[in-house]
Amino acid sequence: MLIIDGKKTATSIRQEIQCQVAVLAQRHGRAPGLAVVLVGDNPASHVYVRNKEAACREVGFVSRVFRLPDDIPQERLETIIGELNNDPAMDGILLQLPLPQGLDSQKCLDLIRPDKDVDGFHPVNMGRLVLGLPCLRSCTPAGIMTLLQRYNIGVAGKKAVIIGRSNIVGKPLGLMLLQENATVSICHSKTKDLGAETRRADLLVAAVGIPRLVTADMVKPGAVVIDVGINRTDVGLVGDCDFDGLRAVASAMTPVPGGVGPMTIAQLLVNTVEAYVRHMAL
Repeated sequence: MLIIDGKKTATSIRQEIQCQVAVLAQRHGRAPGLAVVLVGDNPASHVYVRNKEAACREVGFVSRVFRLPDDIPQERLETIIGELNNDPAMDGILLQLPLPQGLDSQKCLDLIRPDKDVDGFHPVNMGRLVLGLPCLRSCTPAGIMTLLQRYNIGVAGKKAVIIGRSNIVGKPLGLMLLQENATVSICHSKTKDLGAETRRADLLVAAVGIPRLVTADMVKPGAVVIDVGINRTDVGLVGDCDFDGLRAVASAMTPVPGGVGPMTIAQLLVNTVEAYVRHMAL
């Protein structure tokens, strides 16, 4: 079985961006800027933000992190987002989710300017994705598409099955695969006989957050499996797929950790450069 190494691929992408940023900063007089808004004390969120900060430093971005208390009023959070929208040095704004209870995540996401929405969550960017128009794309699904491309795994004419219908992964990934001429099915908690659906897949994507949900008997021999799940268990991090069990069945698979996760941050950097280039052209 081929291991689809997201960590190695993400390292290559960061190196490419580092070279690109050096040229762009010299040409335009400043480097790309990314603002991260972190509210509260969620341990996982703090880890993610530190990783994003490190990636920004590595490629030469200007990075600003706003660490805010969990009791911040909604109005104050909205004001900070508005100020970042108007800051010409910040090309991208990332609101780290989830927000503490009592704060309206969607309202805050809607306030981010679409051209600075490097997470790709704004309704305008989602709508443009539906229409097949250029946009800032959601980082995790776009990172998955890059992995497939760099490993020369074609999807045109293939049957793709996605487990999970979230706005962050399942829905946008389905649209991206459709644009590349895959035949796409999206499964969820109400799907009857999940195994019958997944066994039809040439490409199976698990993004549901249930440890080792996908077992060998649910996978078509020779299928490519993308495991988006990151689940903390007593034995450490595991994915949504039984990695060891699938070794004898799948032709290629992403590991957990080291698969999709690093690509999400790499795509965030790609989106920030894209936003920066557009801003410099205005």
